[in-house]
Amino acid sequence: MRVPDLHLEPLSASTAVAANRLTLKPGQEQYATPVSHVETESTISPSAAWPRVVLDGDEVVGFIKGSFDEHETRPEFRCCIWQINVKASAQGHGVGRFAVHGLADEARSRGFERLTVIWEPGEQGPEAFFLHIGFTPVGETAFGETIGALDL
Repeated sequence: MRVPDLHLEPLSASTAVAANRLTLKPGQEQYATPVSHVETESTISPSAAWPRVVLDGDEVVGFIKGSFDEHETRPEFRCCIWQINVKASAQGHGVGRFAVHGLADEARSRGFERLTVIWEPGEQGPEAFFLHIGFTPVGETAFGETIGALDL
């Protein structure tokens, strides 16, 4: 198996189309954006957003969007993973872990001590991934989604 040549880059006009075309595994689409994110997205400050693509060489294989806002009143949205998608054929090759570690490094550099993520429970959902890379369930949203945290 080839070792990926992964790096993160800010989302740009040249990578946005490829990021939007990332194809997930069948059944994963329903877990791509938790209900709580849809409900609160308009309240998150655009200046707090941190969108990045994961490239393997020059191919977009993943996308992660974080948010950093120390003034956010809801702790689960102060320093969080807002979205993560990994191309179906790249899943299981360290792309998601790489993206989360990159976002965690950025969070540490900004002085945050905890990174959160929200996921919907389900057989094909992202829970196993988040637990595997070290997130611990710390609560639940009003919609029944799991709030996970990773101490930095």
